[in-house]
Amino acid sequence: VLIVGAGGLGSPAALYLAAAGVGRIGLCDFDVVERSNLQRQILHDDRSVGTPKSDSGANRLGQLNPDIEVTSINERLTAANAKELLSGFDVVVDGTDSFEVRYLINDTAQALGIPVVHGSILRFEGQVTVFPPGGPSYRCLFPNAPPAEFSPNCATAGVLGVLPGIVGSMQATEAIKLIVGLPTLTGRLALYDALAQTIDQLSVQKQDGCPACG
Repeated sequence: VLIVGAGGLGSPAALYLAAAGVGRIGLCDFDVVERSNLQRQILHDDRSVGTPKSDSGANRLGQLNPDIEVTSINERLTAANAKELLSGFDVVVDGTDSFEVRYLINDTAQALGIPVVHGSILRFEGQVTVFPPGGPSYRCLFPNAPPAEFSPNCATAGVLGVLPGIVGSMQATEAIKLIVGLPTLTGRLALYDALAQTIDQLSVQKQDGCPACG
């Protein structure tokens, strides 16, 4: 499993996948740990401040389960390296907070035939779904990115600290189900509301004109 983003979502996903015994985990993140991350990015601790998140996370997973292989990928995912970084993995867990990177992960995974476990969070709400090879894909759900003023990230708009733990754990659940062949959220978008403590679902349909999977 390749986990893109070793932050709020990637932290619980990585911990549970390592504990479950996933044989090979890749952690891709180009950022460094800051003290302000620690209220939600539980893969890291105060001793990790100032170190690359991918290295900090790989070290923590190795302590949790020394019998698995963990690869630290201290790189920014770009159009130039996406195909190389995703190749060889069976599942991609998208724990990013950038629309640009989400579309890049989606398009590359569709081209390589790799399922993507998508997760996103903001303030008190989160979303989870699975985009399988052949669609529906992220572009079926969101054909175009919203304007920047309507798409703040957690650093600027805030997020309830425990929310990524819940949504990231849901992503780990979907990744494990993909690995062992159980039904997943494919074709359904789970919407979690932490204020109301409710989970709703929306249908996600493949779009014929989708540039990624249509």
